[in-house]
Amino acid sequence: MPKAEIHPTWYPDAKVICNGEVVMTTGSTSPELHVDVWSGNHPFYTGTQKILDTEGRVDRFMRKYGMGGAAAADAGEKKAAEAKA
Repeated sequence: MPKAEIHPTWYPDAKVICNGEVVMTTGSTSPELHVDVWSGNHPFYTGTQKILDTEGRVDRFMRKYGMGGAAAADAGEKKAAEAKA
């Protein structure tokens, strides 16, 4: 048996509220829980998750350091021409 008057009040049917509507009930020490995101509107669970395109980062890196295909060959030729001059 827990000691009296040291534990918070337990609400077994606390309402979880998202965007002004009750989405579920759960046990909590607060009678209402206001949340912005829950499994019903989270992109991972709804299938609307956007996958980040990292290819742009790689291309930018390759261009910046002259490691990409024809651009790298042109840059190498320019550096060789400058070195001779």
